[in-house]
Amino acid sequence: MIDQTLSPYAAALLRVSLGTMWITHALLKLLVFTLTGFEAFLASHGMPTFIAGPVVVLEIVGGALILLGYHGRVVSLLLLPVLAGATAVHIGNGWVFSNANGGWEYPLFLIAMSVVHALLGDGAFALKSANPALPVRLKTA
Repeated sequence: MIDQTLSPYAAALLRVSLGTMWITHALLKLLVFTLTGFEAFLASHGMPTFIAGPVVVLEIVGGALILLGYHGRVVSLLLLPVLAGATAVHIGNGWVFSNANGGWEYPLFLIAMSVVHALLGDGAFALKSANPALPVRLKTA
């Protein structure tokens, strides 16, 4: 049974955590690794370097929109390709993200949390929740 009185706050906690993660990951790329360093990382994995800037912008803007609850459900879905790319980059390193060059469990976990966010909603304190048309209606117990 889902507690309908507390679920909006649980969704808000998920939304704030996910948005914060996106912003901090973008800032890590900018302030620690630098954009040039991120480009070199992408090149070392055979990915085009021109996506470095757009990825950082998507992470900051998307993270802020999720954090604020401004159409966050949709934004979580739109950012899934970034996480799929991160998972693909790290898949050869093994499961645990603490492995050399990082594993793939963290990006996969974030994919799961993004899908949960899209399904659950923005929760309490959202600026403007979006209700994307889902192909099925889920029945709650």
